[in-house]
Amino acid sequence: MQKWIMSGLFFAACAFAVVLMFTLPGKEEVAEENKPTMPVVQLDAAKAEATVKASCITCHGDQLQGGVGPSLQNEGGQHDAEEIYSIVTKGRGQMPSFKEKLAPEEIANVALWLSEKK
Repeated sequence: MQKWIMSGLFFAACAFAVVLMFTLPGKEEVAEENKPTMPVVQLDAAKAEATVKASCITCHGDQLQGGVGPSLQNEGGQHDAEEIYSIVTKGRGQMPSFKEKLAPEEIANVALWLSEKK
């Protein structure tokens, strides 16, 4: 009786392992999730400023001087547009992710705008 139970458990564990191998994301998929791809956009400074005023000044200040969040006045000297896009999309530390609140093109426009602030 115990042999049947042990054989059944072994078979179930093997079947579960096979299912996991085909359903878990691969390294490429995880890397893609961790580093979102920034869409190509034309910089529109007026729209970027409007987006920043609507979404960022609560934490980063009305002049981007900092407050709850860090200063963004010289953000382009610290990060390029792709890095800024990734930070805004995924969030970092206390900063929440904005991928559900802003369109990728809006985030890319803000990232380009902030990357010019050096």
